[in-house]
Amino acid sequence: MSESADIGVVGLGVMGRSLALNIASRGFRVTAYDRDDAARQRLAAAAREREDADRRLAAAPDLAAFVGALKQPRTVLMMVPAGAPVDEGLASLRPLLASGDAVIDGGNSHYRDTIRRAQDMADGGLMFLGLGVSGGEAGALTGPSLMAGGTRAAFARVKPLLSAIAARAGERVCLAWLGEDGAGHFVKTVHNGIEYADMQAIAEVYGLMRGAGLDHARMAETFETWNRGELESYLVEITADILTRLDTASGQPLVDLIQDRAAQKGTGQWASVAALELGVPAPSIAEAVFARTLSARKPERIAAETALGVAASPIQAEPKALIADLHDALLATRLAGYAQGLALIDAARREHGWQTDLSTIGTIWQGGCIIRARLLDGIRTAYGRDPGLANLLMADEFRSRLVTALAALRRIVALAANHGQPMPLLATSLAYIEAYRTARLPANLIQAQRDYFGAHTVELAGRAGNTHIDWAAAPKHKGPG
Repeated sequence: MSESADIGVVGLGVMGRSLALNIASRGFRVTAYDRDDAARQRLAAAAREREDADRRLAAAPDLAAFVGALKQPRTVLMMVPAGAPVDEGLASLRPLLASGDAVIDGGNSHYRDTIRRAQDMADGGLMFLGLGVSGGEAGALTGPSLMAGGTRAAFARVKPLLSAIAARAGERVCLAWLGEDGAGHFVKTVHNGIEYADMQAIAEVYGLMRGAGLDHARMAETFETWNRGELESYLVEITADILTRLDTASGQPLVDLIQDRAAQKGTGQWASVAALELGVPAPSIAEAVFARTLSARKPERIAAETALGVAASPIQAEPKALIADLHDALLATRLAGYAQGLALIDAARREHGWQTDLSTIGTIWQGGCIIRARLLDGIRTAYGRDPGLANLLMADEFRSRLVTALAALRRIVALAANHGQPMPLLATSLAYIEAYRTARLPANLIQAQRDYFGAHTVELAGRAGNTHIDWAAAPKHKGPG
């Protein structure tokens, strides 16, 4: 490649390599770098297999050559693991860059790190963009959902290129500027939290189907049918496909051979911690993280089954009615997860002064990303009509459907409880919905207890301000009779 490159990509793992190929295939010239020679060779081999990328993509042997190959002002996309590797990469790049150059962090960085880095880079005259990228390897290669945070000027610089590589949802581009500094990475973190909840909910539905004796063919057919209706989504689609796949050697369903220990990389935890910090109830997201943590304790669970006895008993249920209830239970649970995530984004928007548009999020998540789903059409419409909507559960697009689905969610949670079938996510989501729609909760007793032992004061109905009650002096009722 003799001409100067439009962009440089640092970090050639699966995501970096796929994005580099995507960018080159759209007509941009790309220089790439990874300190691992094998990673550079893998990129070169992948580029040779694609006529649309080969002539416009080249790997540099070192950072100096990499930076020297870029057009000025330079644009660099970093695709390295979150945390210290990002800071180390920036420290290596900064002496080679000049005022006005732009760096994009496309990894899953913590949004507070992005806020810090944006300020540090600005102090040195450099532009910095935190870019949430969703879609996995396939999305990165063919069109991911892109969530950008940084200055408007930095976004304007890279928007043409990012627009070219982003996913499409109909005529809409799945790319948006969501606010200053850490906004893009925060939205990506919440996206992943919703993803955790949706995956756990689908797993619990699968578990109940299994407990009811449905075979893999029936389960796959059910998810495939659901994917043609209001539950249509990428995760339901791949679940149907997973349930059809067999192990070549044994002929058994592949999913049955996989250990029941779910791994995680931390973004679900970040979303849960952010909810606690911002005072936003997001129990479904947190419960999904706890469910993965508990699944990882396999030896303890084996020992507990021996010590405490097998929990689950066979479920006797008419399959057609059970599947109908599971459909609505999953729908209600999915709505709860999205409602919590969007409320969390809204709280962060107000806390940090970001210009995040929730209706726009409904657009950029409709293509390329892992949580793309049909219900995002309703989310886009709901927040477009009412940007101040307090909670997705109150939207006209979902309210009446949620009410009808709620009865099925109750029946499924009760059925699971009566048969010892663990269903933490669905049960937590049910509790969230029920609590949200309850005008008078028993929290008055908690506040009374806090005042009793710690003089934290209470609000008395019909009286202004807070007051501490002298509980020892308060008269007692005489009791029963």
